[in-house]
Amino acid sequence: MIWVPQSTDDGSYTFFSEEFGESFHSRQGAKAEAFQKFSEVTRLREKAQRPRLKLLDVCYGLGYNTAAALETVWQVNPDCQVEIYGLEIDPTVPLGAIAPDLMASWTAPVQQVLQTLAEHHKYLQPTLQAHLLIGDARQTIQALITQEFQADAIFFDPFSPRRCPQLWTIEFFAQVAQCLAPDGMLSTYSRSASVRSALLAAGLQIGSIPLGETHLPHEWSQGTIAAWPPTPLEPLSPMEQEHLNTRAAIPYRDPLLSDSAAAILQRHQEEQTASKLESTSSWRRRWNIR
Repeated sequence: MIWVPQSTDDGSYTFFSEEFGESFHSRQGAKAEAFQKFSEVTRLREKAQRPRLKLLDVCYGLGYNTAAALETVWQVNPDCQVEIYGLEIDPTVPLGAIAPDLMASWTAPVQQVLQTLAEHHKYLQPTLQAHLLIGDARQTIQALITQEFQADAIFFDPFSPRRCPQLWTIEFFAQVAQCLAPDGMLSTYSRSASVRSALLAAGLQIGSIPLGETHLPHEWSQGTIAAWPPTPLEPLSPMEQEHLNTRAAIPYRDPLLSDSAAAILQRHQEEQTASKLESTSSWRRRWNIR
């Protein structure tokens, strides 16, 4: 696969996936998104004061979320011992992302990590133990569950639920939740009611990632943050709470963690059609959402 870089508004680059029909990052800024929606909201600056940190990057992609996390942690505490697992299905993506122009905005130590992970799928040094697990995340995460890996922060960054529903199901979130430390935090760009319902079904509490200074007119949140109780989170607005009582909140299901995207989407459509919950269009009209 040959990946063609696409510039985003902050000068960093992303790729467009023909398979999923989506870009890997927001056009508003790929690098900025990595910091704002993942490193910052999971409070890595605060947690970096600890002697050790464990991180899980679900859908590693170009490696930006891992890169932003390392820059954040090492700026605060260069001696912090970090252990990272990245889950990625397509090894050509991180390989495509280590072109010099694409990595230029990261510090030299982080560039070295990105290159080594892309080429060898592991980076082993005294202050960093990083592994890139290639394959379907529904299967590769089992190794982390077996070893009782507990992440202080989980970056959850698959393609959108409609494009990649197999990684947004109740069952997969239950697997991911087993890898979240008692005081850890999971962040995702998705504000979807179905995603939030699945996180709740996994036993986590959820909060909203507030809008930044620049955002599109139709946006009401930058995403979702999840954690085990009683971790304090930014509460959902009344509008977002009502969203969880509509058909949009019916979660995706994949009972055996092996169904195709088409099968999961079909099951979801049938469940929504049979539901007596309020329609999402009615909720949108009530809150004047276009």
